[in-house]
Amino acid sequence: MEAAALSSNALSACRSLSTRPSRDAALDDVIRELQVLLPRLVARAKRIPPPPELHNLPLGPRHLSLLSILLLDGPMTVNEAATHLHIAPTTASLLISDLTRAAILHRTEDEADRRRRIISITPQAHPAIASWLAPGTQAWRHALAPLSHRDRRLVVDTLLAYEAAVAELRDGDSAT
Repeated sequence: MEAAALSSNALSACRSLSTRPSRDAALDDVIRELQVLLPRLVARAKRIPPPPELHNLPLGPRHLSLLSILLLDGPMTVNEAATHLHIAPTTASLLISDLTRAAILHRTEDEADRRRRIISITPQAHPAIASWLAPGTQAWRHALAPLSHRDRRLVVDTLLAYEAAVAELRDGDSAT
């Protein structure tokens, strides 16, 4: 099932819910478990301090996602980074500029096409960034490795549907 269909189904289901338990006790049990788990996950992530090289930078979630993707996939073009982050190339370029000014990222010419730039984490920043963000990747790998590709996709699609439902119900915003 595609994320859009899941999102639509999730929104329809959420609109019909009240704060009272539903007739599906098993669903309510899972919701209770997630309502306890998700804040714990967020709190745990917030307790991981950034390395000293990044303390004075106003980093947002997209900066962290960009650094995580570069750790996982290695050097890439600005357009590839934008695709991974689901943002416009101009927005990706702004994030990259922030981190390049801070000497966290480095831009080099693409040998195959000198108009394109390849971005990478600088050798000086790489150890600190890796020690900070790599455990998150390792934890996801540990949690997702036993699952089939279909089950992994279901986990991601469910989280996307939850994100869309929260945006819709809280903000009236159907786009994520």
